[in-house]
Amino acid sequence: MGELAPAPGARSPEAEALRRLRSFAVLTLGNDSSAPPSLEGLRVSERRLAPMLDAWLEGICRVAGPDHAEVRSHLEPILRRFRAELRTTPSAVRASGAPSPSKRRAVSAAIDRVSDAFLAIDPDTGRIADANPAAGALLATTRDALVGAEAMSFVPEPDQAGWWTELDAIAEGDGNRRFQGLLRDQNGGRVTVETQLTRFATRNRTLALCLARPV
Repeated sequence: MGELAPAPGARSPEAEALRRLRSFAVLTLGNDSSAPPSLEGLRVSERRLAPMLDAWLEGICRVAGPDHAEVRSHLEPILRRFRAELRTTPSAVRASGAPSPSKRRAVSAAIDRVSDAFLAIDPDTGRIADANPAAGALLATTRDALVGAEAMSFVPEPDQAGWWTELDAIAEGDGNRRFQGLLRDQNGGRVTVETQLTRFATRNRTLALCLARPV
């Protein structure tokens, strides 16, 4: 058995690359199979990152249990595309076909088990387009209840202007934002989160991909 890749520091370029890979995989499986990953401003050593990418894939396949072969078959092309984009070469490797909804759910479920709280927010409407179970747990609700909800309903009113400023920056082309914000869960409880917003754009839509971690 090979050596395990060292875990990257939470604020390291490698950790940032893994967060963007996670977002790219979820959005590719669920929304747009042709859009490239968001890599604006990312500076990372491919030599250092390569074993971490392999470990990411192996870890997800392990937690997928009996679905591990199906999960691997859909994630490997996504990982190849991500590696190709990191090398700034045309992404020649494409998935052979879009997975069925049931297969997408299996892959997304495996990813969700090893990721932070995640929200995809439409900066034009302020509505949540996608979320993971960890986001539901953070906000004392369910993933399904979050999808379609107004993101600002989970932000205390005095802090909403600041969140809108960050979302507007994403809509206007800023690829990556970091800030400390305040969220309000379904029961009125408040939690301070270290927040990262990443821009994900297709021809038809722009989303702000939000990763929130309690501090």
